[in-house]
Amino acid sequence: QVQFVESGGGLVQPGGSLRLSCVVSGIRLIMYGMGWYRQAPGKARELVASIPWDGPRNYADSVKGRFTISRDTEKKTVYLHMNSLKPEDTAVYFCNAIPLVTSGGASWGQGTQVTVSS
Repeated sequence: QVQFVESGGGLVQPGGSLRLSCVVSGIRLIMYGMGWYRQAPGKARELVASIPWDGPRNYADSVKGRFTISRDTEKKTVYLHMNSLKPEDTAVYFCNAIPLVTSGGASWGQGTQVTVSS
């Protein structure tokens, strides 16, 4: 059974930083491209950062230069380092395996709430 457990969210002031973690079980990280997604109230879920099993990382234009995705295959964990946070980054953040999402077969974890506000 594939599972994703996200953590690390919280309330942060504009300009602040957070590091999100996603512990993955049921698949081998090295075999899958992984992504961080977010869903703001009233909006569709969007892919904000991805790390393929090989090749360059990709970022949505809205987070480019501020967010960094990484993974530790030994710890079975994917990270999202977020700097210079803005109020529009407020959302619930999820991780998932991109091929599973693309095929429509993904199950989602509970996510972690990020709130950027003064």
